[in-house]
Amino acid sequence: MARSVADTQFLENEALSLLGRLDTVKPFALNTPMVRAAAISDEAQKGITSLLNRVSREVKHKIEAYILWLKNPLNARVPASEAQGRFAYLKLRFNNLLDQLDIFADVLSQRGEHITGVWLAGLDVLAKDALVLPGSYYEAPPLVCFIERGHGAAIRRARTRLPGGDDNPVAVIQVPRERLIGSGIASSIVHEVGHQGAALLNLVDSVKAALGERQAQGQDVFAWKLLDRWISEILSDFWAMAQLGIGATLGLMNVVSLPSYFVFRIGTDGPHPFPWIRVKISIAVGRALFPHLQWRYLENTWESFYPARKQKATTRQTVQALEHILPSFADLVVNHRPDSLRGQALKDVFPVKERQPVHLQKLYKRWKYAPRLMEAAPPTLAFAVLGQAKSDGNITSVEEVFLIRRMLTHWALLRTMHDCGAGKTLQASALQHRQINFTEQQLQLI
Repeated sequence: MARSVADTQFLENEALSLLGRLDTVKPFALNTPMVRAAAISDEAQKGITSLLNRVSREVKHKIEAYILWLKNPLNARVPASEAQGRFAYLKLRFNNLLDQLDIFADVLSQRGEHITGVWLAGLDVLAKDALVLPGSYYEAPPLVCFIERGHGAAIRRARTRLPGGDDNPVAVIQVPRERLIGSGIASSIVHEVGHQGAALLNLVDSVKAALGERQAQGQDVFAWKLLDRWISEILSDFWAMAQLGIGATLGLMNVVSLPSYFVFRIGTDGPHPFPWIRVKISIAVGRALFPHLQWRYLENTWESFYPARKQKATTRQTVQALEHILPSFADLVVNHRPDSLRGQALKDVFPVKERQPVHLQKLYKRWKYAPRLMEAAPPTLAFAVLGQAKSDGNITSVEEVFLIRRMLTHWALLRTMHDCGAGKTLQASALQHRQINFTEQQLQLI
């Protein structure tokens, strides 16, 4: 049955309506007010703008082509149902565009909040620093942070699929507002960065293969299977530990300090280790990377908060089985050599030497009297020093919050200068390097 004139006019008007609404999709640079220091990086801005412009042009061309198709007399006998089906497809693609717009609008709208927007820009710098590894093993994508309600942090990784199937040009890290600004902020962000880094290095599949070999040996199979199930989250915790030292575990403890029922709730169908063992895994990895008595003290504290002996027998058996293999597991992870690292072990590509407790303690003592050195250090090193100082009892939570706020503002301003081409100072160049080595001679001069 031929399509009626009324059907054609109706569909044409609906298509024209889509074009009208498409014209309201403007670049964020035209409608998102923020101070310059709160802005996302130029790289991220370009990636987002390029994506939205490309998808907008594609949708516009498809709508215009559809209208021409409707008006073509050769298509007059095409049934109304088929014409409606084609329009429905266009509408879905248009809605995909709006979904993508909203993802980034949530990120950018917060940059207009007084002070908070600048802190978020500082967290962007922290995230970037945590992702860059020496050795050019991958091309790091831009990262942006935003605040969301709820308890957990999350990441929408770059180069994954957005609604509609387009590649995401920017990694988007979601942080709960309750962690801004406090001890857990760096641990949460670097953990989420670890998900991106692990994907770029194909770490999950590589470590899973090594875990499969351990399971094949037939000993402690159940415990090794649990670690295999949780390995994605564990590797992200490793990433945070390798960058932040004991501060990563302190932040994790802050996040998972829940009622005892939840801390010992062992789920075998999800990617997260149950909180009690997750902290113990973090401590085991910390011992392997940074041998020190501090891990014994921290472990005693955690066990006193949540004594496993009070749990039911099946829980205690699972805990004991996992604890038995944790040293071997931590050794496996830190010494793992994935193909993506071209023969290097994981511990070799992170600043492990610069995050040793004694070194961090020494830096903190000097930074107390020479704050300019802290300002010149990479953000992950600054957070590692503060985390160590907090663990040692040398800094209060109030002092820590003050310093974090100051440093986030400093990093945001420094990036602004760098993006404008005016910040090529010692401090600006420091953000482009993974490590700063303070020699004994330099420290004596302070």
